[in-house]
Amino acid sequence: MKIHTAMVTGADHGLGLALVKGLLEEGATVFAGQFRPEEDGLGTLAGQYGERLKIVALDIGSTDSVRAAAAVIASRTERLDLLINNAGILGDTESTIYDELDYDEMLRVFNVNSLGPLRMIQFLLPLILQSEGKFIVNISSEAGSIGQNWRSSWFAYTMSKAALNMESNVVHAALKESGAEVLLIHPGWMQTYMRDTLDSQAELLPEESAAKIIRLILERVGRGGEIRKEPEYIDIHGKPLPW
Repeated sequence: MKIHTAMVTGADHGLGLALVKGLLEEGATVFAGQFRPEEDGLGTLAGQYGERLKIVALDIGSTDSVRAAAAVIASRTERLDLLINNAGILGDTESTIYDELDYDEMLRVFNVNSLGPLRMIQFLLPLILQSEGKFIVNISSEAGSIGQNWRSSWFAYTMSKAALNMESNVVHAALKESGAEVLLIHPGWMQTYMRDTLDSQAELLPEESAAKIIRLILERVGRGGEIRKEPEYIDIHGKPLPW
């Protein structure tokens, strides 16, 4: 099955922008969630791909914003083959249990990383269920794996991604009878600005990670057959991660 329509959150730069470009190259019409209109990456793509790129103002940390974005998308398409929940924030990675912890910041990270994808899935669900593919991808992290945790800090990020993993399992359980599927992917260590400056020591360019993610999605969208009992939680090489 071909992906005709897709939605990507956090599309202003980095992995999100690379995913949008990759899906456009595959021939899809892509709705791109824009949080920072001052950045020009999406505008450049719009000049190249015209009407197949539809930029939508979006703050996944705001229920009102997600509701409004979903209404815009519903006014422009009758179905959504693929939703990629990519937007996320990092939070404090240094403080341990011995330090003063910023609980308000933790709540902000949870609101974006855990509740943001849930908002997107719920408000776009009518369009997803109209699709033949019904595919939801949540960009998670190895940091959300309890089974292989090595960190003694990163409270907000690790816990928010573990919550996203559980959320994905619950959503998958509810939707699998309808033919919908949820996939969790760790995108690898990328050269992005999640720490506000470029992580230039990282192993991957966003474009490299995006290409591998899109390949994994296309393999699974096209395979058909019975939906798995629980969602896959994998890295960009398709290797399963421990929950």
